[in-house]
Formats: sequence, structure tokens, C-alpha cells
Amino acid sequence: MKVITANRLLSGEVVWLGDGGRWVERVTLARIFEGKEAVAEGLAQGMASKDRQEVVDVYELDVTVEGGVIVPVRLREKIRAAGPTIHPDLGKQAQAVTA
Repeated sequence: MKVITANRLLSGEVVWLGDGGRWVERVTLARIFEGKEAVAEGLAQGMASKDRQEVVDVYELDVTVEGGVIVPVRLREKIRAAGPTIHPDLGKQAQAVTA
């Protein structure tokens, strides 16, 4: 299982490709791609968005589903999904508490 990720060009915000080809700000809302053809389709959508200068650094990453929630496999991606590690009052982890 994979998802497609990037950073918004104007803000640098970490985003993931969601349903309908839109970029979402939470990995839990990302579209899961399974199989080489599906991943290639997702990357093509991401690269088209990059060509439109909406995002940069488009790539795929491995995920699992735990308790119905999408979770990145690698530590780096878990950190990108949560936000800064030194200020838990900032970033996505702070928004999750208040949202």
C-alpha cells in the first residue's frame, strides 16, 4: 500500500494526494494506491500538479492501515505527517488535538 506525498509550493505544507486528485493536509485522508499501475497513475497525477506549480517533491511512500487509520511505515514520514518534533504545540499534531 502506498500514498503519494509532496509539499505545497507556496507554503511548504506537507500534503498527500486524496480522492479526486486534490491535495489533503492529513495522511489519514490520503488515497491509498495498490499495485504498480495504480501507483504510476497516482504519481502521474502528482507530477501533473507539480507541472502546474502547485506542489514540489512528489513521491510515493509505504503505508499501513492500523485500526482503520493510514499510518506511514518509515519514521521520517511519520514525522512529516505529525509536524515538528521539538514543538508539539505547533504543526499537525497540535491541530489534531484541537480539531
